[in-house]
Amino acid sequence: MKLYLLSVLAYVLTLLAVNAQSGNIMGNITTSDGKPAEYVNVGLKGTTKGSTTNHEGNYKIENVAVGNYTLIASFVGLETQESQIVVKAGETLSINFTLNESAQELSEVVIQANANQYNEEAPSQSLRLNTPLIETPQNIQVVTKAVLEDQQVISMSDGLIRNVSGAVRTEHWGDLYTNIKVRGSQIQAFRNGFNVVNSSWGPLTEDMSFVDHIEFVKGPAGFMLANGDPSGLYNVVTKKPTGVTKGEVSFTVGSFDLYRSTLDLDGKLSKDGKLLYRLNLAAQNKKSHRDNEFNNRYVIAPVISYQLDKNSKLTLEYTYQRAEMSDVGSYYVFSPDGFATYPVEFTTLPSGMPATNIDDHSFFVNFQHKLNNNWKLTGQLAYFNYQQQGSSMWPGAVYEDGKILRTVSSWDAKSKMTLGQVFVNGDVTTGSVRHRILGGLDLGNKEYFADWGQYHMLDSVGAEFDPLNPYYGVPVNGYPQFDYTTPLEERAQAVAGLIDQRYTGVYVQDELGFINNKVRLTLAGRYTTVSQSSYGGTPLTAKRFTPRVGLSVSLNDFTSVYALYDQAFIPQAGTLTNGDDAKPITGNNMEIGFKRNWAGGKWSSTLGIYRILKNNEITSDPNNPNSGLSVELGEKRSQGIEFDLRGTIVNGLKLIANYAYTDSKVTKVTEGITDIDEGDIIPGFAKHTVNGWLTYKIQNGVLKGTGFSAGVTWLADRETYWDESPDPSQTLPDYVKVDAGLFWQKDRIKITANVFNVLDEYLYSGSYYSWLSAYYWQTDPPRNARLSLNYKF
Repeated sequence: MKLYLLSVLAYVLTLLAVNAQSGNIMGNITTSDGKPAEYVNVGLKGTTKGSTTNHEGNYKIENVAVGNYTLIASFVGLETQESQIVVKAGETLSINFTLNESAQELSEVVIQANANQYNEEAPSQSLRLNTPLIETPQNIQVVTKAVLEDQQVISMSDGLIRNVSGAVRTEHWGDLYTNIKVRGSQIQAFRNGFNVVNSSWGPLTEDMSFVDHIEFVKGPAGFMLANGDPSGLYNVVTKKPTGVTKGEVSFTVGSFDLYRSTLDLDGKLSKDGKLLYRLNLAAQNKKSHRDNEFNNRYVIAPVISYQLDKNSKLTLEYTYQRAEMSDVGSYYVFSPDGFATYPVEFTTLPSGMPATNIDDHSFFVNFQHKLNNNWKLTGQLAYFNYQQQGSSMWPGAVYEDGKILRTVSSWDAKSKMTLGQVFVNGDVTTGSVRHRILGGLDLGNKEYFADWGQYHMLDSVGAEFDPLNPYYGVPVNGYPQFDYTTPLEERAQAVAGLIDQRYTGVYVQDELGFINNKVRLTLAGRYTTVSQSSYGGTPLTAKRFTPRVGLSVSLNDFTSVYALYDQAFIPQAGTLTNGDDAKPITGNNMEIGFKRNWAGGKWSSTLGIYRILKNNEITSDPNNPNSGLSVELGEKRSQGIEFDLRGTIVNGLKLIANYAYTDSKVTKVTEGITDIDEGDIIPGFAKHTVNGWLTYKIQNGVLKGTGFSAGVTWLADRETYWDESPDPSQTLPDYVKVDAGLFWQKDRIKITANVFNVLDEYLYSGSYYSWLSAYYWQTDPPRNARLSLNYKF
């Protein structure tokens, strides 16, 4: 890392010494009806210098040598416009264009020319950064809408993570919530820039019907969004109105009685185009490769936006998700004899068990105001209300002969979150230094109530459940009948099922651009105050300042290198064995990387090397496991290498490929901890993860529009033991999953068929559980298929 930083410094000094006199060109492109024109190519005739307009129609071309040029604005299928310009040293020239086409006409061309793109050049507005991804000193990967459609991803927990280096899922309770681990730890879940985590079992995994794309931010990002784990976050960006009247309907059928339909409507509510709407609907019935399991979903997601004036816009968004699921604990299998000792479809769930029902509501209000050409103010509020009534199965005992006493506990839960954000973005120049400024305020109030204290034994001693001769009728002790009359808040109080958090964060960031913005130095800081209590622990109030320093250097228009140091701050509540309050988790992240856009930005690659130190994380006291007391582990260290490649390699051929090496260990052990040793592996990751997804579409001839796809996931050296196994030979095998598909697309119709787990491998994750003296695992589906029909109108 030192050698790398010295090389970067040497390059910067050389650049300072030989930098030629140059200037910049910037401007805005609109359509004939005054709307921003996105994806328009702007370039200098006879050179390789160019740019593409963003969602606001803005472009910028930097480091242009002085002289006379012809500036060209072009788009496939549209008339090219030209302007004669003169670039002067140290000046920024402002050139605007107006296209003859309307916003609707342009959008129709965009749909044809930019469909199924796998590569994004800039983050969403909800990440608050006005910096292209190649210039951002951090590893950010975007899973686009086209990727979700091609891979037939229908929820956050449905194969999505294959598109991001180093991302894995361990035991995940079906499709209830998404537990994604990157860089050795679980990353935080965000939606539209808000941290929506309110317990260890949430949020409810998003249905893809209302999702536009997902952004994975590696490393700490608390400075710009909220409190977060030093490993990173994923940000779900929902669909918004585009101002173009259009629609799309889809129908999907698949293995295990999957029946699903979605409707996406987009258009205007007023003739002048100021009042817009977007409406997404979805309905799904879905069973499982295990008997008696089901996961039915219903979604209503309307969005309305109103252009108050040319500088101000208000957006209102509501999402309702209804989930009706079988008991969530049924996904686990237990055996004293080792992993995978039962068939892949084996379950302990009896027929007739009451369902778990979930109602999930979310509201967003977003206001954007353009103060002038250089400054923009954004304010947004969010309210989340989640209610769950259900149960969770877990063995009360696992005997040496494999028989099980099945236990069911209540799992009623309620979550309320009220969140607010106000931030300002600025882009100004002082002398020869460009400043991309970000500053703002975050506020949050989160409450979680859960009753898991009611128990019911399905089986009796002498009449245990026998996996070798399973009976799935009415259990000998009948079905559970829990108390729902007592208010949930009272029941949660009785079992310490309470979480309460309030936080305030103030942050500021300045990205200083030197040498015509070829060298960018990021200086940022955040001051956070948090008050939190959880699971009956002592209330905790904590305050902390977390800094961030980043350096990004453009070696040329398509290549950059970066280095980053930042910190994370995560409050935690609990009572330590020695009587002290738990300290907040702190983390230090050091990262260096290389980014390059290829073929004019059609595909991109990122290579990153990181090292994370995480301190003060608490866990149950191993010497008193049932006392409710905790101890501090000490220090964890995660380090590794990540590589991502995505985009259109050649016309018709799109590829996503990634690799990650992850190493996560305990480096310091708190005095008195006997069950954990220095050097122990932190479970829940794979040392090597390899993913690939390739799609090819025939461009000409009688088979034009026909294509095929193929994908592979390989997880090697998986580390998932929470408790030490008594049998060293019982280790998790490598995970290898192969998928393949065909599709046909013509005009507005697309038919897609995919086969998942083509090799029909027995795929699972799991661990040893010392409390039951048994191994547990959770299987992925065997070979299965999906067929979708999409029609755009």
